[in-house]
Amino acid sequence: MQYLHTMIRISDIDASLRFFCDGLGLSEVRRYDSESGRFTLIFLAATDDMDAARTQKAPLIELTYNWDPEDYTGGRNFGHLAYRVDDIYALCTRLQDLGITIHRPPRDGHMAFIKSPDGISIELLQSGDALPPSEPWLSMPNTGSW
Repeated sequence: MQYLHTMIRISDIDASLRFFCDGLGLSEVRRYDSESGRFTLIFLAATDDMDAARTQKAPLIELTYNWDPEDYTGGRNFGHLAYRVDDIYALCTRLQDLGITIHRPPRDGHMAFIKSPDGISIELLQSGDALPPSEPWLSMPNTGSW
């Protein structure tokens, strides 16, 4: 058995690509539009997975956009996606600069939670040892749920 991808239904392609690509730094690997099925699939990979993703040997995020509007609920029921990151403070700063809420700040220099535009929780984990606790993260409270 091989893990292939995680599918997330999205309601706005531009907002989702801004979040996942501009914010998290993922890259689009491929895209498929189905005229008859009335949907678009966009496959994304993390930077360190790009070579393997091109040969379909790395897990991907599949963003599914249905052309006919739907309301998606239950994002929290999904659980969360998790990514290992090189510098959790730098990434959280970039996300904040894009207007993305850090729901669980990286007070411990190790872990943070954010949400996609459609309410999917995403865990960010510092690669290697935790970074030394520092402001503004150290005294930043949790916001909402994750």
